[in-house]
Amino acid sequence: MESKPSRSVVLYAAMGAGHLLPMVELAKLFLTRGLDVTIAVPATPGSGTTGSPTIAGIAASNPSITFHHLPPPPSCADPDPNLLLLMLDVLRRSVPSLASLLRSIPSVAALVLDIFCAEAVDAAGALHVPAYIYFTSAAGAFAASLGLMHHYSTATTNLRDMGKALLRFPGVPPIPASDMPSLVQDREGRFYKARAKLYARAMEASGVLLNTYEWLEARAVGALREGACSPDRPTPPVYCVGPLVASGEEEGGGARHACLAWLDAQPARSVVFLCFGSMGSFSAAQLKEIARGLESSGHRFLWVVRSPRQDPANLLEHLPEPDLAALLPEGFLERTADKGMVVKSWAPQAKVLRHAATGAFVTHCGWNSTLEGITAGVPLLCWPLYAEQRMNKVFIVEEMKMGVVIDGYDEEMVRAEEVEAKVRLVMESEEGGKLLERLAVARAKAVEALAEEGPSRVAFDEFIDRLVSSE
Repeated sequence: MESKPSRSVVLYAAMGAGHLLPMVELAKLFLTRGLDVTIAVPATPGSGTTGSPTIAGIAASNPSITFHHLPPPPSCADPDPNLLLLMLDVLRRSVPSLASLLRSIPSVAALVLDIFCAEAVDAAGALHVPAYIYFTSAAGAFAASLGLMHHYSTATTNLRDMGKALLRFPGVPPIPASDMPSLVQDREGRFYKARAKLYARAMEASGVLLNTYEWLEARAVGALREGACSPDRPTPPVYCVGPLVASGEEEGGGARHACLAWLDAQPARSVVFLCFGSMGSFSAAQLKEIARGLESSGHRFLWVVRSPRQDPANLLEHLPEPDLAALLPEGFLERTADKGMVVKSWAPQAKVLRHAATGAFVTHCGWNSTLEGITAGVPLLCWPLYAEQRMNKVFIVEEMKMGVVIDGYDEEMVRAEEVEAKVRLVMESEEGGKLLERLAVARAKAVEALAEEGPSRVAFDEFIDRLVSSE
């Protein structure tokens, strides 16, 4: 007699490390509950079928997870010149390949979709497989995005015409219109319309998994559960299953990074760490301002520097290794050699943040980085760059009170004086001490959430129980 096939879940990830990495962490959680996991990876436009080196490295580090590279969809006669819309189009046109994958796997218990893959809800329904959304940013961002859809359905103005006027959505602090993502500023814009369609499809899913913990975003989670963010349509059940962040054990592989040995020699909580995500980059002029601010502050620092982009709008542009001597002020590296370390292009961020020497984190406010900083108990200096990061900055500073804003992020240049002032504020002042106290509580609550009987684990088990009972 043949044994019953193992139950499986299929996860459909959007493009980019910020979407794939939290999906991998969710996959690990499914594995602990005895389910087989396949992550469907779309072909990035122009990349062919093999996937990026990042995906190859992640797959090698996680042999228990099956990574299935979807074939590139048939070439489009008129590809969209807008890279983001092109990526959404590839995700949509890859759904037939995803459906073929689902049919090839026996006993699929669920399809879990990144929000940008929400159009695959239909493919799951056709195969009688429940579809769930895994939202990889803040609960507040999900609440505000739904709130914006309702706002645009009742108002006549565009956000771009409102300046810094405050938007008031359920569950989140007031958000300046200018801090909403740039691509939703125009209600008639093609990206906003595509995005709104995805969020509308997400409301048809069987549930939404959030990479957060309820203590951190209690108001946003409560508003979502009450249906207050989307009063004109039902909101699916919401499950807080985070914070799901990488441990850092897989970062880089091989030998220990030199920056960690450097940190070993620094006093506890003495180092300001500057890192701006997998796509963050600054102009040469801005890099010089940052350098002058760090030097003037007198504090120790570990700074990840990337080359400036030739095209600031192309976040997928391959950046060459930076020429530090040309990009930074003359003599800067020599003058700061006893207090600072500049790393080219990449550092093992999770390990750096967990190091005892790290005392502050200058961040672009991507949600993965935000969670890594908070769960490490490190105060955040917020310098948002793109996507939903300005919204996250509002949540971090106004709601969570886990950081401070570096003013000028929304202007042409952040001045050296501002960098110095905010570094000193966090590292020297009473306000910085209060931040540390709040971060210590947040860190403890994160540990509590992920304990076997903690709120996030209980929520995940409720989700699993629902899957099993629906079969």
